[in-house]
Amino acid sequence: MAKILLVEDEPHVRDTVATWLKAEKHIVEATDSGKDALQLLGLFQYELIILDWNLPDMNGPEILKQFRSDGGSTPVIFLTGRDDLESKTSGLDLGADDYLSKPFALPELSARIRSCLRRSGGFQPLEVVIGDVHLNGDKRLVLVNGERVHLTTKEYRLLEFLMRHPKETFGARDLLDRVWPSDTEIMESTVRVCVKSLRTKISTNGQCILKTILGTGYVIDPDS
Repeated sequence: MAKILLVEDEPHVRDTVATWLKAEKHIVEATDSGKDALQLLGLFQYELIILDWNLPDMNGPEILKQFRSDGGSTPVIFLTGRDDLESKTSGLDLGADDYLSKPFALPELSARIRSCLRRSGGFQPLEVVIGDVHLNGDKRLVLVNGERVHLTTKEYRLLEFLMRHPKETFGARDLLDRVWPSDTEIMESTVRVCVKSLRTKISTNGQCILKTILGTGYVIDPDS
């Protein structure tokens, strides 16, 4: 699962790609505006950007150049109808991580996404086991002591994110930015409620790998 920003002004392409990636369990936020994309990138964190070359208000290379000059390091895949060598080398020289010409096959896009995430350290194995909790990202299955537990979508996303970042502490605001869609109107109290419910479901014998660090945030502790 990755949080992806899709910047594409062709409605059919945007909707098709977004639907495909959501079916692959990614969190996808889409816009058709370069200016809106830069605003979103300034406010929220993403693990990958899929960027169209031609947009109504500013082109993809301009967006990428400004994003990189502002210190943005998120991997970027260009989507474009241009397939000439000059455009490809120009996009890569500006800081793009990959380049996919239209029309393209959705499975190829998925493969390139996995490759970018792998190179950036964002790609994780499908299965993660910490303590008594076994998470299978392919089947979206969670087992505790070998027994399946049923989680809501938000509980699952929260658990998966934290289990893939063990011993890293995240505040409620960090989790809102990384796990919840950016356009969701929720407060930090929502995170606390979700954590409380999740902890109840994955605890065994009064113990839980999900810990609260007072005044700091939440952490998965493999040593619990």
